[in-house]
Amino acid sequence: MLQLPETPRPTKKLASLEDSYEQCRQVTADYAKTFYLGTQLMSPEKRQGVWAIYVWCRLTDELVDGPQAAFTTSETLDKWEEQLESVFAGHPVDDPDVALVDTVERYGLDIQPFRDMIAGQRMDLVRDRYETFEDLRLYCYRVAGTVGLMSAQIMGVEQFCDRLQAPWSPPRILNNPVNTINKAVDLGIANQLTNILRDVGEDARRGRIYLPLEDLAAFDYTEADLFNGVVDDRWRAFMKFQIRRARQYFAQAESGIGTLQRDARWPVWSALVLYRQILDVIEQNQYDVFTRRAYVPSRRKLMSLPLAWLKSL
Repeated sequence: MLQLPETPRPTKKLASLEDSYEQCRQVTADYAKTFYLGTQLMSPEKRQGVWAIYVWCRLTDELVDGPQAAFTTSETLDKWEEQLESVFAGHPVDDPDVALVDTVERYGLDIQPFRDMIAGQRMDLVRDRYETFEDLRLYCYRVAGTVGLMSAQIMGVEQFCDRLQAPWSPPRILNNPVNTINKAVDLGIANQLTNILRDVGEDARRGRIYLPLEDLAAFDYTEADLFNGVVDDRWRAFMKFQIRRARQYFAQAESGIGTLQRDARWPVWSALVLYRQILDVIEQNQYDVFTRRAYVPSRRKLMSLPLAWLKSL
């Protein structure tokens, strides 16, 4: 999907803005069905912006986790970062960039979360183990928490004033935009931790372990056990611990949703509720993430939307 040019300026006629957004919509619908379902609840303008961000994030991820990942080097990521800076300067290079340039300009996006995500891909080039959860949390922030930062600027933050005060007192803003941003990062981390738990078997087949080694040791579970797909009491206890941690991050993220602008609350609640159900399925599968992929049926997803709507109120 990704062709890195030698120069940051386009050498071909690029897609129109309308066609670029449509390309982003199609990619999101094809590769992120649960996520795409949540975007359908947004306003047309916001959903387009989120599609543009998703496609950029996907292309970035494919550099180290896609079909051509074996050919990706640090220099590849350098070129990709140069292309990013071209986009933020208003100069699209590829067709999806046209939509991203428009989104950046429309919502005043900050480039730093995008740079941080590329830094996360650099970690994948040199690391396939994480000794502590603090190490893993940094990785989760870079590859997923950054998405929360990018999206929060599109969602917008509502300003609530305290009505239970003397009428002559100046209004007090109850919610803190910084706190909202922190909660957006928490949601990204929760999602990535869920991905990691769902994909343990797939990652192991690639020789990668995205689980804190110190946690594995605490439950007397070895790397050899993991590569052999051993599901026993040690593994189940370990997975229960990891799922509790992921749910804690989901719970921390919940308090920030109410501070978002009204038209963003239902889709974000929907995304949280739908994604958290993956953890439920892992439990239903008796923590076997080696031979069974945790999959939430479409009917169950649709049945969750009314609950998300009630929470958004």
